Amino acid sequence: MPPCHLPIELEHKAYWAIKSFNMKTDESGEHGKLQLQELEEIRNDAYESARIYKEKTKAFHDKMISRKEFKFGQKVPLYHSRLRLFPGKLRSRWIGPFVVTNIFPHGVVEIQSLATSKVFKVNVHRLKPFYEGFQVENAATLDLKDPIYTS
Repeated sequence: MPPCHLPIELEHKAYWAIKSFNMKTDESGEHGKLQLQELEEIRNDAYESARIYKEKTKAFHDKMISRKEFKFGQKVPLYHSRLRLFPGKLRSRWIGPFVVTNIFPHGVVEIQSLATSKVFKVNVHRLKPFYEGFQVENAATLDLKDPIYTS
C-alpha cells in the first residue's frame, strides 16, 4: 500500500462525515434564512432611526426660522448679499431704508427705494423691520476728560 493513501478506516470515517454534513442542507438553509431575516430587521431599524433623526432635525430647523410679517408702507432695510469683495470688517451689509409697496404670497415683497424711487421684488428673508430711533428717557451723560500725567 502506498504511503500517500489514508488507511481505509480513516477514509471511511471521512466519507461518512462529509456525507452527514451534506445531508444537513435543510438545517443550513434554515440558518441562512434566519441570518437574512436578521439582516433585514437591522436594515429596517436603521431606516426607521434615520427617518426619526431627519424628522427631529427638520422640526428643530423649522422652529429656529423666524416668521416675518410686513405691512404696506412699512420701512425696511435690505440685506445686500453682493457686498463680497473686501467689504470692510465693520461695514454693515444692510442698505436702505426701503418702503413696502406690495406683499405677495409665499414670502415675496415689493419694495421701493426712498432715494431713487426704484421698485423691485425681494424675498422676505432679506428684509427686517426698520427702527428709526429710540426714545431715550432719563439718560445720564458722563463727560470724559483727558488724563493728567504726573511724574
